[in-house]
Amino acid sequence: MLKALSLAAVLMASAAHAENLVVHAGTLIDGSGAPPRKSVSILIDGDKIAQVKDGFSTPAGYRVVDLSKATVLPGFIDVHVHIGAKLPSTTNATEDWVTHSALDRAFDDAVYARAMLQQGFTSARDVGGSDDSVAVRNAIDAGKVAGPRLWVALEALGPTAGHGDPRSGLDPDLYHPGWEQGIVDTPEQARMRVREHKRRGADLIKIMPSGGIASTGDDPRQQLMTDAEMQTAVETAHSLGMKVAAHIYPAAAIEAAVRAGVDSVEHGSFATDEALALMKAKGTYLVPTLTVFDVFYRAASEHPELLTPGTAQKELANDLLPKQNMPRALKSGVKIAYGTDLGQGDHTLEFSLLTASGMSPMDTILTATRNGADLIGASDKIGAISTGHYADIVAVNGDPLKDITLLRHAPFVMKGGIIYRQNDVPTAQP
Repeated sequence: MLKALSLAAVLMASAAHAENLVVHAGTLIDGSGAPPRKSVSILIDGDKIAQVKDGFSTPAGYRVVDLSKATVLPGFIDVHVHIGAKLPSTTNATEDWVTHSALDRAFDDAVYARAMLQQGFTSARDVGGSDDSVAVRNAIDAGKVAGPRLWVALEALGPTAGHGDPRSGLDPDLYHPGWEQGIVDTPEQARMRVREHKRRGADLIKIMPSGGIASTGDDPRQQLMTDAEMQTAVETAHSLGMKVAAHIYPAAAIEAAVRAGVDSVEHGSFATDEALALMKAKGTYLVPTLTVFDVFYRAASEHPELLTPGTAQKELANDLLPKQNMPRALKSGVKIAYGTDLGQGDHTLEFSLLTASGMSPMDTILTATRNGADLIGASDKIGAISTGHYADIVAVNGDPLKDITLLRHAPFVMKGGIIYRQNDVPTAQP
Protein backbone atom coordinates (compact mmCIF):
# COMPACT_ATOMS: atom_id res chain seq x y z
CA MET A 1 0.00 0.00 0.00
CA LEU A 2 1.22 3.48 -0.79
CA LYS A 3 1.61 5.87 2.10
CA ALA A 4 -0.02 9.31 2.15
CA LEU A 5 1.45 11.68 -0.37
CA SER A 6 4.12 13.92 1.09
CA LEU A 7 3.58 17.67 1.13
CA ALA A 8 6.26 18.08 -1.51
CA ALA A 9 4.55 15.60 -3.79
CA VAL A 10 1.22 17.38 -3.35
CA LEU A 11 2.75 20.73 -4.24
CA MET A 12 4.41 19.27 -7.32
CA ALA A 13 1.35 17.34 -8.47
CA SER A 14 -0.01 20.23 -10.50
CA ALA A 15 3.07 20.09 -12.70
CA ALA A 16 2.84 16.33 -13.25
CA HIS A 17 1.36 14.69 -16.32
CA ALA A 18 -1.82 12.68 -15.89
CA GLU A 19 -1.43 8.99 -16.71
CA ASN A 20 -3.78 6.16 -17.66
CA LEU A 21 -5.45 4.95 -14.49
CA VAL A 22 -8.31 2.71 -13.50
CA VAL A 23 -10.12 3.54 -10.28
CA HIS A 24 -11.77 0.59 -8.57
CA ALA A 25 -14.67 2.21 -6.70
CA GLY A 26 -16.34 0.20 -3.96
CA THR A 27 -19.42 2.45 -4.14
CA LEU A 28 -19.98 5.09 -6.79
CA ILE A 29 -22.21 8.15 -6.40
CA ASP A 30 -21.77 9.50 -9.92
CA GLY A 31 -23.38 12.94 -9.62
CA SER A 32 -26.37 12.15 -11.84
CA GLY A 33 -28.84 11.54 -9.03
CA ALA A 34 -28.99 7.80 -9.82
CA PRO A 35 -28.77 5.33 -6.92
CA PRO A 36 -25.23 4.39 -5.86
CA ARG A 37 -23.52 1.58 -7.78
CA LYS A 38 -21.31 -1.09 -6.25
CA SER A 39 -17.97 -2.36 -7.59
CA VAL A 40 -17.30 -0.01 -10.50
CA SER A 41 -14.21 0.57 -12.65
CA ILE A 42 -13.50 4.12 -13.81
CA LEU A 43 -11.03 4.21 -16.69
CA ILE A 44 -9.06 7.44 -16.96
CA ASP A 45 -7.03 8.42 -20.01
CA GLY A 46 -4.91 11.47 -19.21
CA ASP A 47 -7.18 14.08 -17.59
CA LYS A 48 -10.53 12.65 -18.79
CA ILE A 49 -12.76 9.72 -17.92
CA ALA A 50 -12.75 7.25 -20.78
CA GLN A 51 -15.27 4.72 -19.49
CA VAL A 52 -17.30 3.77 -16.42
CA LYS A 53 -18.25 0.11 -16.19
CA ASP A 54 -19.52 -2.42 -13.69
CA GLY A 55 -17.11 -4.78 -11.98
CA PHE A 56 -13.41 -4.48 -11.24
CA SER A 57 -11.20 -4.82 -14.29
CA THR A 58 -7.72 -3.62 -15.19
CA PRO A 59 -6.94 -3.06 -18.88
CA ALA A 60 -3.37 -3.49 -20.02
CA GLY A 61 -1.30 -0.37 -19.52
CA TYR A 62 -3.48 1.07 -16.74
CA ARG A 63 -2.36 1.62 -13.16
CA VAL A 64 -4.88 0.68 -10.48
CA VAL A 65 -6.08 3.17 -7.90
CA ASP A 66 -7.74 0.89 -5.37
CA LEU A 67 -10.72 2.61 -3.77
CA SER A 68 -12.63 -0.65 -3.53
CA LYS A 69 -13.48 -0.06 0.13
CA ALA A 70 -14.41 3.60 -0.30
CA THR A 71 -17.29 5.69 -1.60
CA VAL A 72 -16.29 7.60 -4.73
CA LEU A 73 -17.92 10.86 -5.85
CA PRO A 74 -17.28 13.63 -8.40
CA GLY A 75 -15.03 16.47 -7.30
CA PHE A 76 -17.03 19.10 -5.44
CA ILE A 77 -18.02 22.48 -6.89
CA ASP A 78 -18.37 25.67 -4.81
CA VAL A 79 -20.17 28.23 -6.98
CA HIS A 80 -19.77 31.17 -4.59
CA VAL A 81 -16.25 31.88 -3.39
CA HIS A 82 -14.04 34.91 -3.01
CA ILE A 83 -10.82 33.03 -3.43
CA GLY A 84 -8.56 35.44 -1.51
CA ALA A 85 -11.02 36.46 1.23
CA LYS A 86 -9.77 36.05 4.78
CA LEU A 87 -11.91 34.74 7.61
CA PRO A 88 -13.44 37.67 9.52
CA SER A 89 -12.13 36.36 12.84
CA THR A 90 -8.50 36.42 11.68
CA THR A 91 -7.92 40.01 10.57
CA ASN A 92 -9.21 43.57 10.81
CA ALA A 93 -11.15 43.92 7.57
CA THR A 94 -10.60 47.65 7.02
CA GLU A 95 -6.92 47.57 7.93
CA ASP A 96 -6.36 44.58 5.66
CA TRP A 97 -8.16 46.29 2.75
CA VAL A 98 -6.06 49.45 2.82
CA THR A 99 -2.68 47.84 3.59
CA HIS A 100 -2.61 45.03 1.01
CA SER A 101 -2.15 45.26 -2.74
CA ALA A 102 -3.50 43.07 -5.53
CA LEU A 103 -0.14 41.29 -5.53
CA ASP A 104 -0.53 40.48 -1.83
CA ARG A 105 -4.01 39.15 -2.49
CA ALA A 106 -2.77 36.99 -5.37
CA PHE A 107 -0.52 35.11 -2.95
CA ASP A 108 -3.46 34.66 -0.58
CA ASP A 109 -5.52 33.43 -3.53
CA ALA A 110 -2.95 30.74 -4.28
CA VAL A 111 -2.76 29.56 -0.66
CA TYR A 112 -6.53 29.37 -0.23
CA ALA A 113 -7.05 27.77 -3.64
CA ARG A 114 -4.66 24.96 -2.73
CA ALA A 115 -6.53 24.44 0.55
CA MET A 116 -9.85 24.27 -1.31
CA LEU A 117 -8.50 21.56 -3.59
CA GLN A 118 -7.28 19.59 -0.59
CA GLN A 119 -10.83 19.74 0.80
CA GLY A 120 -12.16 18.10 -2.38
CA PHE A 121 -13.26 21.15 -4.38
CA THR A 122 -12.02 20.71 -7.91
CA SER A 123 -14.06 23.56 -9.44
CA ALA A 124 -15.32 26.92 -8.17
CA ARG A 125 -16.79 30.27 -9.21
CA ASP A 126 -15.08 33.35 -7.82
CA VAL A 127 -17.94 35.85 -7.75
CA GLY A 128 -16.12 38.98 -6.70
CA GLY A 129 -12.42 39.57 -7.08
CA SER A 130 -10.08 41.56 -9.27
CA ASP A 131 -7.13 41.04 -11.58
CA ASP A 132 -5.53 38.81 -8.95
CA SER A 133 -8.31 36.21 -9.34
CA VAL A 134 -7.84 36.17 -13.12
CA ALA A 135 -4.09 35.70 -12.66
CA VAL A 136 -4.53 32.83 -10.21
CA ARG A 137 -7.13 31.17 -12.45
CA ASN A 138 -4.65 31.31 -15.31
CA ALA A 139 -1.82 30.03 -13.12
CA ILE A 140 -3.94 27.06 -12.03
CA ASP A 141 -4.88 26.30 -15.64
CA ALA A 142 -1.19 26.45 -16.61
CA GLY A 143 -0.19 24.07 -13.81
CA LYS A 144 1.89 26.68 -11.98
CA VAL A 145 -0.09 26.40 -8.74
CA ALA A 146 -2.54 23.84 -7.39
CA GLY A 147 -6.20 24.72 -7.05
CA PRO A 148 -9.71 24.15 -8.38
CA ARG A 149 -10.69 25.16 -11.88
CA LEU A 150 -11.91 28.72 -11.51
CA TRP A 151 -14.59 30.72 -13.28
CA VAL A 152 -14.09 34.34 -12.22
CA ALA A 153 -16.33 37.40 -12.20
CA LEU A 154 -13.88 40.22 -11.36
CA GLU A 155 -15.41 43.12 -9.37
CA ALA A 156 -19.10 42.81 -8.54
CA LEU A 157 -21.13 45.53 -10.27
CA GLY A 158 -23.24 47.82 -8.12
CA PRO A 159 -24.07 51.46 -7.39
CA THR A 160 -22.16 54.13 -5.55
CA ALA A 161 -22.59 53.58 -1.79
CA GLY A 162 -23.86 50.05 -2.45
CA HIS A 163 -22.63 46.75 -1.09
CA GLY A 164 -19.70 46.61 -3.51
CA ASP A 165 -18.45 50.20 -3.22
CA PRO A 166 -14.91 49.86 -1.82
CA ARG A 167 -14.86 53.46 -0.53
CA SER A 168 -17.80 53.05 1.87
CA GLY A 169 -16.74 53.66 5.46
CA LEU A 170 -13.37 55.15 4.51
CA ASP A 171 -12.06 58.69 4.51
CA PRO A 172 -13.84 60.15 1.43
CA ASP A 173 -10.53 61.58 0.20
CA LEU A 174 -8.99 58.11 -0.07
CA TYR A 175 -8.82 56.75 -3.59
CA HIS A 176 -7.07 53.92 -5.37
CA PRO A 177 -6.98 53.30 -9.13
CA GLY A 178 -9.34 50.43 -9.82
CA TRP A 179 -11.82 51.12 -7.03
CA GLU A 180 -14.28 52.41 -9.63
CA GLN A 181 -14.20 49.24 -11.76
CA GLY A 182 -17.32 47.82 -10.13
CA ILE A 183 -19.34 51.04 -9.88
CA VAL A 184 -22.53 51.17 -11.97
CA ASP A 185 -24.84 54.19 -11.71
CA THR A 186 -26.55 54.16 -15.14
CA PRO A 187 -27.62 51.52 -17.66
CA GLU A 188 -24.93 52.66 -20.08
CA GLN A 189 -22.32 52.39 -17.36
CA ALA A 190 -23.54 48.84 -16.70
CA ARG A 191 -23.07 47.98 -20.37
CA MET A 192 -19.56 49.43 -20.37
CA ARG A 193 -18.50 47.65 -17.16
CA VAL A 194 -19.69 44.27 -18.43
CA ARG A 195 -17.74 44.71 -21.64
CA GLU A 196 -14.66 45.85 -19.71
CA HIS A 197 -14.89 42.80 -17.45
CA LYS A 198 -15.08 40.53 -20.47
CA ARG A 199 -11.99 42.20 -21.95
CA ARG A 200 -10.09 41.79 -18.66
CA GLY A 201 -10.78 38.07 -18.51
CA ALA A 202 -14.07 37.59 -16.66
CA ASP A 203 -15.97 34.33 -17.23
CA LEU A 204 -19.23 35.58 -15.68
CA ILE A 205 -20.69 38.76 -14.21
CA LYS A 206 -21.72 39.43 -10.62
CA ILE A 207 -24.17 42.24 -9.86
CA MET A 208 -25.26 43.73 -6.52
CA PRO A 209 -28.96 44.63 -6.87
CA SER A 210 -29.48 45.04 -3.11
CA GLY A 211 -27.56 46.25 -0.11
CA GLY A 212 -25.57 43.79 1.93
CA ILE A 213 -24.59 42.94 5.47
CA ALA A 214 -20.78 42.91 5.70
CA SER A 215 -20.54 46.44 4.27
CA THR A 216 -20.81 49.92 5.75
CA GLY A 217 -23.74 52.24 5.25
CA ASP A 218 -26.05 50.22 2.99
CA ASP A 219 -29.30 48.45 3.84
CA PRO A 220 -29.67 44.74 2.97
CA ARG A 221 -33.44 45.18 2.72
CA GLN A 222 -33.31 47.78 -0.05
CA GLN A 223 -32.99 47.40 -3.82
CA LEU A 224 -30.14 49.70 -4.86
CA MET A 225 -29.68 48.97 -8.58
CA THR A 226 -32.46 50.13 -10.89
CA ASP A 227 -34.38 47.65 -12.99
CA ALA A 228 -32.90 49.24 -16.11
CA GLU A 229 -29.33 48.88 -14.81
CA MET A 230 -29.93 45.20 -14.05
CA GLN A 231 -31.62 44.57 -17.39
CA THR A 232 -28.77 46.16 -19.32
CA ALA A 233 -26.08 44.29 -17.38
CA VAL A 234 -27.82 40.95 -17.94
CA GLU A 235 -28.53 41.54 -21.63
CA THR A 236 -24.93 42.60 -22.26
CA ALA A 237 -23.45 39.68 -20.34
CA HIS A 238 -25.66 37.14 -22.08
CA SER A 239 -24.81 38.61 -25.46
CA LEU A 240 -21.15 37.96 -24.62
CA GLY A 241 -21.81 34.38 -23.50
CA MET A 242 -21.48 35.12 -19.79
CA LYS A 243 -23.88 34.14 -17.02
CA VAL A 244 -24.95 36.57 -14.30
CA ALA A 245 -24.93 35.95 -10.55
CA ALA A 246 -26.86 38.43 -8.41
CA HIS A 247 -26.22 39.21 -4.73
CA ILE A 248 -29.71 39.87 -3.37
CA TYR A 249 -31.52 39.73 -0.03
CA PRO A 250 -35.04 41.30 -0.21
CA ALA A 251 -37.92 39.66 -2.07
CA ALA A 252 -38.85 42.62 -4.27
CA ALA A 253 -35.28 42.95 -5.53
CA ILE A 254 -35.11 39.19 -6.12
CA GLU A 255 -38.23 39.37 -8.28
CA ALA A 256 -36.87 42.35 -10.24
CA ALA A 257 -33.54 40.61 -10.88
CA VAL A 258 -35.22 37.35 -11.89
CA ARG A 259 -37.41 39.22 -14.36
CA ALA A 260 -34.23 40.85 -15.68
CA GLY A 261 -32.90 37.37 -16.43
CA VAL A 262 -30.17 36.68 -13.85
CA ASP A 263 -28.99 33.08 -13.77
CA SER A 264 -28.62 32.79 -10.00
CA VAL A 265 -29.67 34.56 -6.83
CA GLU A 266 -26.85 34.54 -4.30
CA HIS A 267 -28.02 34.48 -0.65
CA GLY A 268 -31.72 35.28 -1.26
CA SER A 269 -32.11 35.45 2.49
CA PHE A 270 -35.43 37.30 2.68
CA ALA A 271 -37.15 35.52 -0.21
CA THR A 272 -40.92 35.09 0.05
CA ASP A 273 -42.96 32.23 -1.36
CA GLU A 274 -43.85 34.46 -4.32
CA ALA A 275 -40.20 35.28 -5.07
CA LEU A 276 -39.22 31.62 -4.87
CA ALA A 277 -42.11 30.62 -7.13
CA LEU A 278 -40.91 33.13 -9.72
CA MET A 279 -37.38 31.76 -9.47
CA LYS A 280 -38.65 28.24 -9.99
CA ALA A 281 -40.75 29.29 -12.98
CA LYS A 282 -37.77 31.03 -14.61
CA GLY A 283 -35.29 28.27 -13.76
CA THR A 284 -33.20 30.65 -11.64
CA TYR A 285 -30.80 29.02 -9.21
CA LEU A 286 -30.61 29.84 -5.51
CA VAL A 287 -27.16 29.76 -3.89
CA PRO A 288 -28.01 30.10 -0.17
CA THR A 289 -24.43 30.37 1.23
CA LEU A 290 -25.43 29.32 4.74
CA THR A 291 -21.78 28.92 5.73
CA VAL A 292 -20.90 32.59 5.52
CA PHE A 293 -23.74 33.59 7.83
CA ASP A 294 -22.52 31.16 10.49
CA VAL A 295 -18.96 32.42 10.13
CA PHE A 296 -19.87 36.11 10.31
CA TYR A 297 -22.38 35.65 13.13
CA ARG A 298 -19.63 34.15 15.27
CA ALA A 299 -17.26 36.95 14.30
CA ALA A 300 -19.84 39.62 15.13
CA SER A 301 -20.52 37.96 18.48
CA GLU A 302 -16.90 37.38 19.46
CA HIS A 303 -14.81 39.93 17.52
CA PRO A 304 -17.04 42.82 16.35
CA GLU A 305 -14.05 45.15 16.34
CA LEU A 306 -12.56 43.24 13.40
CA LEU A 307 -15.50 43.83 11.06
CA THR A 308 -15.99 46.88 8.86
CA PRO A 309 -17.58 49.85 10.70
CA GLY A 310 -21.24 49.43 11.60
CA THR A 311 -21.58 45.89 10.25
CA ALA A 312 -21.53 43.83 13.46
CA GLN A 313 -25.04 45.06 14.26
CA LYS A 314 -26.27 44.07 10.80
CA GLU A 315 -24.70 40.62 11.15
CA LEU A 316 -26.37 39.97 14.51
CA ALA A 317 -29.73 41.19 13.24
CA ASN A 318 -29.78 39.21 9.98
CA ASP A 319 -27.41 36.23 9.98
CA LEU A 320 -29.79 33.79 11.70
CA LEU A 321 -32.56 34.37 9.15
CA PRO A 322 -31.19 32.38 6.17
CA LYS A 323 -31.29 29.05 8.04
CA GLN A 324 -34.78 29.85 9.30
CA ASN A 325 -35.98 30.56 5.76
CA MET A 326 -34.20 27.67 4.06
CA PRO A 327 -37.05 25.14 4.56
CA ARG A 328 -39.28 27.51 2.56
CA ALA A 329 -36.83 27.40 -0.33
CA LEU A 330 -36.68 23.60 -0.22
CA LYS A 331 -40.47 23.36 -0.20
CA SER A 332 -40.69 25.65 -3.23
CA GLY A 333 -38.67 23.28 -5.41
CA VAL A 334 -36.30 26.00 -6.60
CA LYS A 335 -32.99 24.75 -7.99
CA ILE A 336 -30.16 25.02 -5.46
CA ALA A 337 -26.40 25.09 -5.97
CA TYR A 338 -23.67 24.80 -3.37
CA GLY A 339 -21.86 27.97 -2.29
CA THR A 340 -20.04 29.09 0.84
CA ASP A 341 -18.99 32.73 0.22
CA LEU A 342 -15.55 31.87 1.64
CA GLY A 343 -11.95 32.06 0.51
CA GLN A 344 -9.94 31.04 3.53
CA GLY A 345 -11.71 28.46 5.68
CA ASP A 346 -13.59 25.18 5.53
CA HIS A 347 -15.69 24.95 2.37
CA THR A 348 -17.20 21.61 3.43
CA LEU A 349 -19.36 23.17 6.16
CA GLU A 350 -22.23 23.82 3.76
CA PHE A 351 -22.93 20.09 3.40
CA SER A 352 -24.06 19.75 7.01
CA LEU A 353 -25.89 23.08 7.01
CA LEU A 354 -27.97 22.10 3.99
CA THR A 355 -28.93 18.72 5.42
CA ALA A 356 -29.73 20.32 8.77
CA SER A 357 -32.20 22.54 6.89
CA GLY A 358 -34.06 19.49 5.61
CA MET A 359 -32.31 18.60 2.36
CA SER A 360 -31.60 14.91 1.80
CA PRO A 361 -27.93 13.84 1.70
CA MET A 362 -28.21 12.85 -1.98
CA ASP A 363 -29.77 16.18 -2.95
CA THR A 364 -27.10 17.96 -0.93
CA ILE A 365 -24.38 16.12 -2.85
CA LEU A 366 -26.08 17.08 -6.11
CA THR A 367 -25.95 20.78 -5.20
CA ALA A 368 -22.14 20.47 -5.19
CA THR A 369 -21.89 18.30 -8.30
CA ARG A 370 -24.63 18.19 -10.98
CA ASN A 371 -26.29 21.48 -10.02
CA GLY A 372 -23.05 23.41 -9.68
CA ALA A 373 -21.90 22.22 -13.09
CA ASP A 374 -25.23 23.18 -14.63
CA LEU A 375 -25.15 26.68 -13.12
CA ILE A 376 -21.59 27.26 -14.32
CA GLY A 377 -22.54 25.99 -17.77
CA ALA A 378 -20.04 23.12 -17.80
CA SER A 379 -22.20 20.04 -17.33
CA ASP A 380 -20.31 18.30 -20.11
CA LYS A 381 -16.99 18.73 -18.30
CA ILE A 382 -17.46 18.68 -14.50
CA GLY A 383 -19.89 17.56 -11.81
CA ALA A 384 -20.23 13.91 -12.82
CA ILE A 385 -18.23 10.73 -13.08
CA SER A 386 -19.10 10.00 -16.68
CA THR A 387 -17.38 9.36 -19.99
CA GLY A 388 -15.79 12.53 -21.38
CA HIS A 389 -15.78 14.45 -18.11
CA TYR A 390 -12.65 15.57 -16.35
CA ALA A 391 -11.30 12.92 -13.99
CA ASP A 392 -12.23 14.91 -10.88
CA ILE A 393 -12.78 12.43 -8.08
CA VAL A 394 -13.06 12.41 -4.30
CA ALA A 395 -13.38 9.40 -2.04
CA VAL A 396 -14.46 8.93 1.56
CA ASN A 397 -14.43 5.97 3.92
CA GLY A 398 -18.06 5.18 4.70
CA ASP A 399 -21.49 6.12 3.38
CA PRO A 400 -22.14 9.88 3.10
CA LEU A 401 -25.81 9.18 2.43
CA LYS A 402 -25.99 8.05 6.05
CA ASP A 403 -23.46 10.51 7.46
CA ILE A 404 -22.95 13.67 5.43
CA THR A 405 -20.10 14.77 7.71
CA LEU A 406 -17.90 12.17 5.99
CA LEU A 407 -17.56 14.68 3.16
CA ARG A 408 -15.56 16.99 5.39
CA HIS A 409 -11.94 16.82 4.23
CA ALA A 410 -12.18 13.87 1.87
CA PRO A 411 -9.06 11.71 2.31
CA PHE A 412 -8.67 11.20 -1.45
CA VAL A 413 -8.76 13.98 -4.05
CA MET A 414 -8.02 13.73 -7.77
CA LYS A 415 -8.31 16.57 -10.26
CA GLY A 416 -7.85 15.96 -13.95
CA GLY A 417 -6.39 12.51 -13.39
CA ILE A 418 -3.74 13.75 -10.91
CA ILE A 419 -3.91 12.70 -7.26
CA TYR A 420 -3.54 15.70 -4.95
CA ARG A 421 -4.56 14.09 -1.66
CA GLN A 422 -4.28 10.50 -0.47
CA ASN A 423 -4.61 9.94 3.22
CA ASP A 424 -5.89 6.75 4.86
CA VAL A 425 -7.37 5.45 1.60
CA PRO A 426 -5.60 2.33 0.26
CA THR A 427 -4.14 2.49 -3.21
CA ALA A 428 -2.74 -0.57 -4.94
CA GLN A 429 0.81 -0.75 -6.20
CA PRO A 430 1.24 -0.50 -10.01
